[in-house]
Amino acid sequence: MTTPQEGTPMSPRNKSVQRCPAVREVLNRVGDKWSVQIVALLGDGPMRFSELRRSIEGISQRMLTLTLRGLERDGLVTRTVFPEIPPRVDYELTRLGKTLLTPIQGLAEWAEEYRTSIQEAREKFDSSAKKKLSSQQLLKRSSVG
Repeated sequence: MTTPQEGTPMSPRNKSVQRCPAVREVLNRVGDKWSVQIVALLGDGPMRFSELRRSIEGISQRMLTLTLRGLERDGLVTRTVFPEIPPRVDYELTRLGKTLLTPIQGLAEWAEEYRTSIQEAREKFDSSAKKKLSSQQLLKRSSVG
């Protein structure tokens, strides 16, 4: 069996490009700032809106509402309204939403394992950027004078 030549329609790179819109669409939902946190929290079972809001530091009521609606629209979360006074609304992962827990756990494990390496890379990058900026400022000053 031969390997398709790079740049041909059957090359691995072109196959990933063809799938790119689908991947982008899914990542737009689960790759935002709040969705992964919400899905992870709901992995432990149904929660009320107020419980979710208290559990996610920094999320506004509006952003939580919008994110939950998006997750519901994409079939990852269900919203159940109970006819009580005051009304009670629970959010819960769907069967599809539960399938997202494994990749999220994998991402969390990866982040934990490589956190130090990422921090070191950031520090190296920032240090290099500072040196470059300092050099540019010195050159500017010397060319002005």
